[in-house]
Amino acid sequence: MAKPTFKRQCYIKRHLRPLYRKHSRCSSINLGHGNYSLYINRVLKEVVPNRGISSYSVDIMNILINDIFERIATEACQQMFLRKRCTLTPGDIQQAVHLLLPKKLATLAVTFGSKAVHRFIHS
Repeated sequence: MAKPTFKRQCYIKRHLRPLYRKHSRCSSINLGHGNYSLYINRVLKEVVPNRGISSYSVDIMNILINDIFERIATEACQQMFLRKRCTLTPGDIQQAVHLLLPKKLATLAVTFGSKAVHRFIHS
């Protein structure tokens, strides 16, 4: 009796996938989840040298960073699929940031991101 229930669940899960992934000619990318605890501590020490942060707070910040990254990546992929392309461009990422974040925060994020990419390319 347990096997038919399992088959039904698999059948239901297969049909709930988004259509753009099902019929996409582009390969899908596994985002994974990064651990940014080292970078969180480095930035904190750079901003406020004599302060520390608990491991629980670092975990919360890590979850926040992963969530924002995943949202931006998902929105950028949707923009890419809407334009029927298989290449993710910086314009797609910038547009996703502008769609997801508030106005001032989005402009600052795009500005600092563009500067960081420019420094990385020309270093």
